[in-house]
Amino acid sequence: MTDRKADRAGHPGAAGRAPEADRPDTIRNVVLVGHSGAGKTTLVEALLAATGTVQRPGRVEDGTTVSDHDDVEVRQHRSVNLSLAPLMHGNVKVNLLDTPGYADFVGDLRAGLRAADAALFVVSAVDGVDGVTRMLWEECASVRMPRAVVITKIDQQRGDFDEVVAACQEAFGEGVLPCYFPAGDRLYGLLSRRCFDYATGERVECTPDAAYLDRIEEQRASLIEGVIQESEDEGLMDRYLAGEEIGVKTLIDDLEKAVARGGFHPVLATSVPHGDHPGPVVGMAELLEVITQAFPSPLEHGVPTVTTIDGGPAGPIACDPDGPLVAEVVKTTSDPYVGRISLVRVFSGTLLPDTVVHVSGHGLTDRGHEDHDVDERVGALTSPLGKTQRTISRCIAGDICAVAKLGHAETGDTISPRERPLLMAPWQMPDPLLPTAIRAKSKADEDKLSQALARLVAEDPTLRLENNSETRQLVLWCMGEAHADVLLERLSSRYGVEVETVKLRVPLRETFGGRAQGLGRHVKQSGGHGQYAICHVEVEPLGSGGGFEFSDKIVGGVVPRQFIPSVEKGVRTQMARGVTAGYPVVDIRVRLYDGKAHSVDSSDMAFQTAGALALKDAAGKVPMLLLEPVDEVGVLVPDDYVGAVMSDLSSRRGRVLGSEAVPGGRTLIRAEVPQLEIVRYAIDLRSMSQGTGTFRRAFLRYEPLPAQLADKVAAAAGEE
Repeated sequence: MTDRKADRAGHPGAAGRAPEADRPDTIRNVVLVGHSGAGKTTLVEALLAATGTVQRPGRVEDGTTVSDHDDVEVRQHRSVNLSLAPLMHGNVKVNLLDTPGYADFVGDLRAGLRAADAALFVVSAVDGVDGVTRMLWEECASVRMPRAVVITKIDQQRGDFDEVVAACQEAFGEGVLPCYFPAGDRLYGLLSRRCFDYATGERVECTPDAAYLDRIEEQRASLIEGVIQESEDEGLMDRYLAGEEIGVKTLIDDLEKAVARGGFHPVLATSVPHGDHPGPVVGMAELLEVITQAFPSPLEHGVPTVTTIDGGPAGPIACDPDGPLVAEVVKTTSDPYVGRISLVRVFSGTLLPDTVVHVSGHGLTDRGHEDHDVDERVGALTSPLGKTQRTISRCIAGDICAVAKLGHAETGDTISPRERPLLMAPWQMPDPLLPTAIRAKSKADEDKLSQALARLVAEDPTLRLENNSETRQLVLWCMGEAHADVLLERLSSRYGVEVETVKLRVPLRETFGGRAQGLGRHVKQSGGHGQYAICHVEVEPLGSGGGFEFSDKIVGGVVPRQFIPSVEKGVRTQMARGVTAGYPVVDIRVRLYDGKAHSVDSSDMAFQTAGALALKDAAGKVPMLLLEPVDEVGVLVPDDYVGAVMSDLSSRRGRVLGSEAVPGGRTLIRAEVPQLEIVRYAIDLRSMSQGTGTFRRAFLRYEPLPAQLADKVAAAAGEE
């Protein structure tokens, strides 16, 4: 590859020809999981370089890695997108799916889990295991996804391989056992008893140091017992306990089967030069052996639930290149020059360029993704490597590719045959619970904003767009501050739309604090046809949730029958506008008991105006109460944080209703909390629980706002 082409690709050693698989059993789809800073992206670079996919690895610090090629990622030096990095090792194509480690971008992580057949948990030897990684392990365990652990940064001074292995075993449970242990620039293989020296930068087999022989035998025994416990050969344990030497090939075969079934989880060790830590690359060959030999192919992992468009049975769907086409859009991005690009996992059949397919999206209407079914022509198929899109001729069942010009495709959509449309059940996505109110900076930005937001919503199922008619605010519901910052930056850099954030307005209500009478007098005479309407009303509050009642006690026709509905309409209009702080009035009963009309000058509009004035007049004679919305909140946290969360909820004027134990050492706390107090709760809970807490919320009712807060809110409303 020429230097000019490498520069255009944004990577110092990006390769040219894309690997293609012709059989599902020669494919491995592996998602890298771990907290931010664990070294996932750096590890991907090392694997690409080790297999010759790139000439030399890029650096996160320089913004030259394959995975982090988005402008935001280059500037922030961290992953915010799911990215694909294919490589070949032997005759096996490996699709590495690098995921963001920051909790705000969990949507891309979930997409990676959906597209993968196995997970590689990346744990730093310096930082150990965090709570979020524990939760992700449990999530993978619930579906028995094959997993392995790779411990990175073993070369760093504060890195402690043995300590982190113990932490992984405590966090992840049984079946987590090292297959190698590091000592300086050497790796000792436990099953093979072989030693590999990386000091020269190459993998050189060497004689094990005598000081480590006892350790090798001790850890080898533990590893063999762990493998045999997962073996399908029930007699193998008896043979081992009887003192029989079990062959290495038998052990490796059993290890590979146990990993594929999700029952055994090998631990590997790696180090990659980065930042202030120069040195040899250690452990890539061993890691590639586990990925290609122990991780399952798509044939072994199964296909998610598939139905017809109307939810009926679709018949058996298997990972067969000759079967019916069933593919899923796991990631959508918009390129200013190319247009919409869809990252697609093919589960069945073969996807070919320049063919017409059916694109279906159902089940995400609550996120702003309306159900849609449309036929589209597939553009070019490519295998992405950073910014480089390398053309491929087809994408078979089990493989992953990028598809250009699917103009209506959104993340989570199903691609199937035009003549027999199918639908895959959407994967689980967390609810976005951090609201961010925005407005365009100029009229020109306002004109472009709607289309730009529609594209962002199509790309990101964790984003929910709300156009609140009550508060007249445009609200982005995000996963957290970092998620919101990235969305706003994309609006600016990708779509040229400048917006500013504004204070979120919580939709409050007003109600009467007592019974009152009001006069509405609308009398105008300016020559010609005038306006004449007088009405007397009595207003009294109803209980919470009482709504609105209107009745008339008119005697003698002082207000003609045809104008009584006009009075009610005027009252309703004024209720919607508010009477003191500009919030809608609720839970009142209004009686029209007297009034006057003119045979010529009275009209529908005149009595509407009089009805509105009567309500305002009554409101000025009694205290008006501000009502705030209260949510029913459920907070799920590890047991260690229960006390802190309960205290915090109480400080937010919340009422804790109770708690219940949840499997996995967690507790669900139920509470009622005013919405004004939980606008930023998504951020605060994450801080309190070190990223391990989640919550849900649902509107419950309106309640009176405390007097001292009501005065502040009313004053603030008057200033707006």
